[in-house]
Amino acid sequence: MGRVTERRKVLRIRDGAVSTRPDTLVAEEPLEIRLNGKPLAITMRTPGDDFALAAGFLVSEGVLAAASDVRNIVYCAGAAADGSNTYNVVDVRTSPGATLPDFTLERNVYTSSSCGLCGKASLDAVRTTTRWPIADTPPLRVTPGLLAALPDRLRAAQRVFERTGGLHAAALFGEDGELLDVREDVGRHNAVDKLVGRALRDGGLPLSRTILMVSGRASFELAQKAVMAGIPVLAAVSAPSSLAVDLAAETGLTLVGFLRGSSMNVYAGEDRIALRETAPRT
Repeated sequence: MGRVTERRKVLRIRDGAVSTRPDTLVAEEPLEIRLNGKPLAITMRTPGDDFALAAGFLVSEGVLAAASDVRNIVYCAGAAADGSNTYNVVDVRTSPGATLPDFTLERNVYTSSSCGLCGKASLDAVRTTTRWPIADTPPLRVTPGLLAALPDRLRAAQRVFERTGGLHAAALFGEDGELLDVREDVGRHNAVDKLVGRALRDGGLPLSRTILMVSGRASFELAQKAVMAGIPVLAAVSAPSSLAVDLAAETGLTLVGFLRGSSMNVYAGEDRIALRETAPRT
């Protein structure tokens, strides 16, 4: 669509020298997600992979579990007042046999690019029962060395970040550390939704043999999205929230934070971390 980045003129000051130059910025636009023609949520996102984002969002809401649940996903024609298509409204049409959850809770349908949790009516509303309980059998085992290599691999795959410096990213890695997919967005939760949505449409759910790596912190909602997709390991370069740790402990998710260099904190699910038996614990 060509709307991932935009150019703006800036005043540049470097060591007292003043100049003007064009700068590349990451684009941010609203996306309204409709379910069977009815508005469900609005999120601020980086345009691109909108169908995957919508599908992934609906996985985390407990609406979709398989590609067969989706009849089609379309941009809504005539989204603007003049009848033109803004490509900012997506309608997900479910298949006749798809079972929909009961959307009876009041909800604020606006979600920001930094906090998808703002779109929930209450904390109870996000404790959705997953159709894909974490069930990695045999249990996935990862070494600290493998985890330590993931942030650099994620950073190397961030193409738009290289041009703008203004995007979050999320990546799926195999249990051997192979990069399976990476998505960028102004919102971490959107980047994760794009990953999960692509996996849904490719028939890849549950993601039971994968590691989810995210830039920034690990919020409750990111942990929930991992659980809803059946992902057993979530790693972040920054801190998790207390609710993310609680959810990880409740659901069996391995949650790793402050993953920087060879250092990391394991907040839950430490049984999946393959430590040497001789390594001392302090």
